[in-house]
Amino acid sequence: MKTIRSFAMLLGFVALAGCDKNAVQIDSITEPTTGARVKFFNFGINAPPVNFYNGTTKVTAISSTTTAEATTGVAYGAVAAGNLYVDLPAGAASFSGRISATVDKDLPISTIAGTLEAGKAYSVYLSGFYNTTTKQVEGFVVEDAFPTAFDYTSALVRFVNASPNSQPMQLSARSSTATADVTVGASVAYKAGGAFVALPAGAYDLFARTAGATTNAISRTGVSFIAGRVYTITARGDMTVTSTTATNRPFLDNSVNR
Repeated sequence: MKTIRSFAMLLGFVALAGCDKNAVQIDSITEPTTGARVKFFNFGINAPPVNFYNGTTKVTAISSTTTAEATTGVAYGAVAAGNLYVDLPAGAASFSGRISATVDKDLPISTIAGTLEAGKAYSVYLSGFYNTTTKQVEGFVVEDAFPTAFDYTSALVRFVNASPNSQPMQLSARSSTATADVTVGASVAYKAGGAFVALPAGAYDLFARTAGATTNAISRTGVSFIAGRVYTITARGDMTVTSTTATNRPFLDNSVNR
């Protein structure tokens, strides 16, 4: 555990190198804290890269090799802080994604209200379609309510729906050693997340389907789950896109919570 914590601290220092005075400490989910832990996703379709803020305090940033703040930010489809949680104070929160580029620098494109409880973990998503006229995009926050105790007999997996033009969908997983699908929680509507479900460790093909459907709305093959770890599979992208290579295509994102 000492090695894991040290590595997490190193990643936190790297992520904050070159940031301004508003940057905060980034911790591993296993580190003790008196506040809450929050993870940030830019899943707003066609949204520009952003830095994330809580109120007026910047809580994520990209490493810079100069004394100037990096203008790259967290791009669409990416997770801030190297997929680590950011340690934030408990209480009322006002999250925002602010443009990191020189043009429209620090302009908030989304503001998301939430309440953080000490000792709990959360995920904040930019979502929906970015409006190039109003320069706004939607967003939401969900609690990452997984057990604090480790279970080394299985992995925990849950499904979040961040695809704005999707119907409620249910995630199914098929092990490479089985022929039957295992459902991962109930059907999940846009801007919501399901419960964490235990799955045996192994490689899986994943399918998101609307209620009663036998065809896949989104699929992803060859996803590995390790026993003792916790994962979130998030549906993102535009459901009308049929290209298999387009950036904004429907996609199942795999993020490790622990």
